[in-house]
Amino acid sequence: MKIKKIDHMGVIVNDISAAKEFFLDFGLEVKGEWEMEGELMGYAVGLNDAKVTCVGLGTPDGETWIELIKFITPPDEKGVQQTFANTLGIRHIAFTVEDIEAIVAKLKKKGTKIFSEIQQYEESYKLCYVRGPEGIILELAEEIK
Repeated sequence: MKIKKIDHMGVIVNDISAAKEFFLDFGLEVKGEWEMEGELMGYAVGLNDAKVTCVGLGTPDGETWIELIKFITPPDEKGVQQTFANTLGIRHIAFTVEDIEAIVAKLKKKGTKIFSEIQQYEESYKLCYVRGPEGIILELAEEIK
């Protein structure tokens, strides 16, 4: 038995258009868009009458894949819950990037909230955290060569 890689990450959103635009501005590309519903969908996610619309986004090389998922039914009654970096559970998605300064400047111009200015971690990485729509947190890391 061997684990090969993480195939993708699902991000549940309410405003799929805003989340899609955020990831397109970041530099991902749309790889597919689809809807799913029916018995198999409900069984797979453990919800009755589940219907979703999805956008698959990936890096240009196709190695990284994120699925944005909007549940049409059933809706989440609680809505978006603001979390903090120390909230238990999955908190952020980390991307290795080139030219972190240019990416952060582009995202700032689009109104993205920057947690901190770009910081250097030892002699290995430049790091920055940004928050997109609905509390999505990205960690950007540029390897120092």
